[in-house]
Amino acid sequence: MSSDRPVPSADGGPVAVVGIGADGWAGLNARARDELRGARALIGAPRQLGMLPPECAGERIAWPSPLRPAVRALLAAHSGRRLAVLASGDPMFFGIGRALADEVGADRLVVLPHPSSVSYACARLGWPVEETEVVSLVGRPTDSLALSLHAGRRLLVLSAGAATPWEVADLLTARGFGPSLLTVLEQLGGDRERSVHGTAGSWRHPQGDPLNVVAVECRPAPDALRLSTVPGLPDQAYESDGQLTKRHVRAATLAALAPAPGELLWDVGGGSGSVAVEWMRAHRTCRAVCVEQDPVRASRIERNAAALGVPGLRILTGRAPEALAGLPARDAAPDAVFVGGGLTTPGLLSTCWDALAEGGRLVANAVTLESEAVLADWYGRHGGELVRLAVAHAVPVGGFTGWRQAMPVTQWSAVKRGDER
Repeated sequence: MSSDRPVPSADGGPVAVVGIGADGWAGLNARARDELRGARALIGAPRQLGMLPPECAGERIAWPSPLRPAVRALLAAHSGRRLAVLASGDPMFFGIGRALADEVGADRLVVLPHPSSVSYACARLGWPVEETEVVSLVGRPTDSLALSLHAGRRLLVLSAGAATPWEVADLLTARGFGPSLLTVLEQLGGDRERSVHGTAGSWRHPQGDPLNVVAVECRPAPDALRLSTVPGLPDQAYESDGQLTKRHVRAATLAALAPAPGELLWDVGGGSGSVAVEWMRAHRTCRAVCVEQDPVRASRIERNAAALGVPGLRILTGRAPEALAGLPARDAAPDAVFVGGGLTTPGLLSTCWDALAEGGRLVANAVTLESEAVLADWYGRHGGELVRLAVAHAVPVGGFTGWRQAMPVTQWSAVKRGDER
């Protein structure tokens, strides 16, 4: 949401936001038609504006690209005029309605939705809408789809254009879901509606209409790596040079960090980025900043994030705590901080602790005596919980089996109280 005051609509009245489908003018109800006829300015995509008949006499204005940064200026330029905005399907479902509500305020909008492409697709496929996950690739990386790949899941992918079905098929195949069934539904609700079918691994259909939705029935290949929805992914899910918070310790670390929707994590000393990645996998709205001073490792973290469905992970290449000073305001107040390395660096823990608001969580892991002493000191001053995590794996010992002990990890976790500075 913009930090400035909303754009006033002055004496032009509310802004009408009219959802329109592939059936165009014929699919609109009387209220929507009246709003479009009466508007002095009509804003929409060229395709949508071209669906309107001559009786809609208002000035026709095509959205520029990129769209989102232009919304405020365009609305301000037409303030005082009766304004109507065209949107695809339901304007409040991955549509322009959200941006308009941010700018003019929800009370200045009259939203007239049309059935969304998701409703049409589920109707054609016989899928329950409430059990179908929707992933938008409009303005989003294709890699973000990987977060939703689980055996038996049904997905609807909102396409960015004609190339999206091929991009989806390629990603599914690369992630071990080549047997998944794909159905591409084009021009839903219109006279030119059609669908094509196939599997991701053998997709051969030529590019079709850019107005399409991709339905995916997820089927993993027999050798696909199983990626759970809870923390503690297999270590082999990550590309690593050995600097990796191992699976069982990682699960305990994420449990202490306690991610919740919309929250921000600082992962300081990223290594392979596993804690930040699994924080973001907890919910699509979770955000994370990963701080790593080694550029080679920073690049590796970026690849891990993309492969595991969270390409939005922000990677800050630099040495903490100095690198943290350059964060923008939206990233400078974390809800939780994980320190996986560099505990003996002067000022590191204090910088992280000071950045937390009341109720913020800090979790730090140590494997050396020197780092453990730092955590013991902070535990003495701030309380919280100090635990030692020890993991042993069964390994062959001659013709028998024995235990091989991994290095124990000392973990301190604490919640910042309101009276602490």
